[in-house]
Amino acid sequence: MTIDWTHFTPWLSLGGGLLLGLASAAFILVNGRILGISGILGGLLTPKTGDMGWRISFLLGMVAAPWVAMVLLPEGWMQAPRIEASFGVVSLAGLLVGFGTRYGSGCTSGHGVCGLSRLSPRSLVSTLTFMGLGFVTVYAVRHLF
Repeated sequence: MTIDWTHFTPWLSLGGGLLLGLASAAFILVNGRILGISGILGGLLTPKTGDMGWRISFLLGMVAAPWVAMVLLPEGWMQAPRIEASFGVVSLAGLLVGFGTRYGSGCTSGHGVCGLSRLSPRSLVSTLTFMGLGFVTVYAVRHLF
C-alpha cells in the first residue's frame, strides 16, 4: 500500500471532524434532534407544519458552504475534488446510497457521529456495515473490474 502524500490531509481532516462533532453536539443541545442528513432531507418529503424552514435552511447552508469558503479562504487553499467516474456511475452510486440510508434508518452522519457518541448498538452495527461495504466496494472496483 502506498500513501498519496499530495492528497493526504490529516490536519484538514481532523479539523473537519472536530467541526462536525461540534456542530452535531450543538444541534442536539439546541434542537434536541440528531444531525443526520438523511433524516433532515427525508423530513422534507413528509412535511409537518412549522418543520420545513429549519430543514431547508440547513440544506441550503450545506450547499452554500463551499462557495462561502472559496470567497473567505485564501486562493489555492481549497481544491475541487477529482472524481474518476462517469456521471452515470456517480448517479447510480447516489441512488444506492439513498436506498441504503432509508433501508438502514439513517446515514453515516446520523449513525456514525451522533449514534456512536450515544453508544447506540444499532448505530455501531450500521456504521460497521457502511464502512465494511465501502471497503469491499472500493476493492472490487479498483481490483476486480
